[in-house]
Amino acid sequence: MQIPEGTQSVLPHHHVVGLGAGPANLSLAALGANTVPGGVALFERREGPAWHPGLLRTGTQLQTSWIKDLVSLADPCNPLSFLNYLVSTGRIYAFLNAQYDAIPRLEYARYLAWASAQLGTVNYGTEVAEVDFSGGRFVVSSASGPLATADHVVFGLGTRPEVPACFEGLGAGGAILAEHLEAHLSTVSSLPYEQVIVVGGGQTGAECVLHLMQRGFRDIRWIGRRQWFAPMDDSPSANDFYRPTYLRFFQGLPEDIRARYVGEQTLTSDGVSMVTLQQLYQANYEAFLSEGRSPVMMLPGRNVVEVAERHGSIALWCERDWGGRERHAARFVVLATGRRQAALPISSRLAGLMELDAGDEPVIDSDYSLRWKHAETNRMYVQNRSRVGHGLADPNLSLLAVRSAVILNSVLERQAFAIRDEQMNTVWA
Repeated sequence: MQIPEGTQSVLPHHHVVGLGAGPANLSLAALGANTVPGGVALFERREGPAWHPGLLRTGTQLQTSWIKDLVSLADPCNPLSFLNYLVSTGRIYAFLNAQYDAIPRLEYARYLAWASAQLGTVNYGTEVAEVDFSGGRFVVSSASGPLATADHVVFGLGTRPEVPACFEGLGAGGAILAEHLEAHLSTVSSLPYEQVIVVGGGQTGAECVLHLMQRGFRDIRWIGRRQWFAPMDDSPSANDFYRPTYLRFFQGLPEDIRARYVGEQTLTSDGVSMVTLQQLYQANYEAFLSEGRSPVMMLPGRNVVEVAERHGSIALWCERDWGGRERHAARFVVLATGRRQAALPISSRLAGLMELDAGDEPVIDSDYSLRWKHAETNRMYVQNRSRVGHGLADPNLSLLAVRSAVILNSVLERQAFAIRDEQMNTVWA
């Protein structure tokens, strides 16, 4: 949205504006609080702090270490560290004595809300509809008009649930997104031996299966495309992929090699936690001991290709890896089928000034900036959108602070944060 030159002067102006207030941009704002003039202003469409609110069930934990918080890998003395959060809220000893291997997901959500409150620069309930460029500044606008101007913009918009095409068009209450499962179960009566289907063989799918078992369901069919419900590789050698030194090596590879490596390394990020798999298998086994039947039927190696809704029931047809089709039916189906990137709210005029790759996607440089006409003076950055360009660590929580530090060093045009990763036993090149 272009605005008259004189109007810009009455709008709030920020050196850096971030769109979205999830972990990525909260990390950026936390590290930028004392380095960016005026701090980093964030605009968030939600009405208040929230992080995957439908997936914060009891027993669910992060798949990354608590040391990999918003700031510690780049600035361990920062007051917005997870450790300071625990001390400040008086729960440090209770947390230590609980002997968690990983942070409970609910705790992490509370940590993010605490960090947001400490920052005081997050504008909740403000959805940005468009970013344009006018008069040497970015213009950030909502649907009702301009909100602010900025020298630099960082897009940290997160992801949206991915719904396979065959499920589109189903009536309400038929296909339930994983994040809406608890809300659905609290409003719809169901019988324990009523069949329910979970589609998606990753961590979220496994958690949905466990949750249904805990709610008393005893006829659950779990469908996944892989040949097995694969555990996440959390070994020391796999974690070498989530280090700054490996990131620098990865970025120097040809694009076709990077794409192949991302595919080969998928289970270092997208598998099921071993603890979750063990809980599920043990619960299934113990249910058999007490009830004479296992409540969960596991169906790997299957891809749902057709869906139909008839008489209040949903029928699925799956193609099997080894050939042939099979049919399953249930009153409702839970979809844990991955996530996709949110669209960038960029004006068509601004988009026309950007450099695109062969797939018509914006070109992202090593510092996470987009290539465009005025990048020398005004830069746009993106977070969580460059798996092939920056590896599996990019959409992962592991290197939040490192990525934010790289972006801020670029914005400030100096090394405000030193990224040190010097003791390496693995040699890639």
